[in-house]
Amino acid sequence: MSIRENLIAWSKGDDLRLYWRLFRWRRQYKSKAIRDILTFFLNRMAHRHGGYIGNGARFDGIPVLPHGLHGVYISRYAHVGKDCWIYQNVTIGEVDRKAPKIGSHCLIGAGVVIIGNIRIGDHVRIGAGAVVHCDIPDHATVIAQPPRIKIRRDEHDLEQQAGVDRN
Repeated sequence: MSIRENLIAWSKGDDLRLYWRLFRWRRQYKSKAIRDILTFFLNRMAHRHGGYIGNGARFDGIPVLPHGLHGVYISRYAHVGKDCWIYQNVTIGEVDRKAPKIGSHCLIGAGVVIIGNIRIGDHVRIGAGAVVHCDIPDHATVIAQPPRIKIRRDEHDLEQQAGVDRN
């Protein structure tokens, strides 16, 4: 990263390099006391950034979080592959202590909810607002429900339609 990019990331509060360094260290230490101290600091940092990553969550690489941890919840049982992009307000949740396994090179859009004991394949793109609860094959794209458009007619339009003149 250039100095400019580092400065912008730091000023926005999205610079999570220290967070991921501590996250890796926690998995390496054998001492329960040191792991507990690191867990405390990790939880405080995640809370400050507005997100949560469970203690047992596994990452094959550092995910790209374009908006930081803002609203991101990742279960402690989840497994996330390399080079995944995770946008804001994403929930990767568990059901009966079983959480999703997400493949490498995935893009998870804003507001996505992924729950249950499912597998998301490699190179999968999940669109904003989608709720995923079943397995997704490699190289697939998941989109949310199509939006419904309701036209709200205001009082003036209804009066014109009925032929009422207000003058």
